[in-house]
Amino acid sequence: MELTDFLSLIHPMIAVIFVFPLIGNVANLAWQARQRRLQTANKGKSKIPPVSGPEHRRLGELLTGAVVGLTLVGLAYPIGKNIIKNQLWSDPTTIFILLMFAATIASLVFLYRAKQKLWRGVFATLTGVGLVVLGAQDGVFRRTDEWYWSHYYYGITAALLMIFSLAIIQEIYRDRSHRWRIIHTILNCIALLLFIGQGFTGTRDLLEIPLSWQESHVYQCNFTNRTCPTPNPKPSQ
Repeated sequence: MELTDFLSLIHPMIAVIFVFPLIGNVANLAWQARQRRLQTANKGKSKIPPVSGPEHRRLGELLTGAVVGLTLVGLAYPIGKNIIKNQLWSDPTTIFILLMFAATIASLVFLYRAKQKLWRGVFATLTGVGLVVLGAQDGVFRRTDEWYWSHYYYGITAALLMIFSLAIIQEIYRDRSHRWRIIHTILNCIALLLFIGQGFTGTRDLLEIPLSWQESHVYQCNFTNRTCPTPNPKPSQ
């Protein structure tokens, strides 16, 4: 395995070691926090510790940063590989891409720090736009013809939902009608399903991506007809 092959494993490695366990903890705390609210509303007390709510919020905010960071890592590898392969170091697009990475990270940092609704909306929008623009760059495998089964589209959608959840977190606690809480719950249930889909589609894509020394042979195949060139027979001795 060469260096380029090892770098391609950083994205799934971070997902397996850090992000997916974090998703499990956040989902579990979300269920506990909901059950505690229902129990205290009906019976006035609950055996579920009150820390479940604050912990859900803390880990949820951490999850947003982890998902956005993982998405950026996943985009950086194919974009960087395309730049190196085509020697685009001095191309203006390369400078634009680097600025977009920096601007997206900065927007996410400011989103965490923003208190006013307007600025939270602005920085959430900028972070989401940054991900979408980076995802549209050459080298990123989007599987657009099968968008409904695409690891890329699942990931971008889940990341946008996480950004939106972070942007509305303060509104959830201020809204006495629970409208924002309901929206938050519905959207994050959708995000959870997308994360499950990510586990499947990511595994599938790892099986389909050849090692660097195999690319010149594998990419000669016709993926539509599922055929590959017949190798030349060995010369007779």
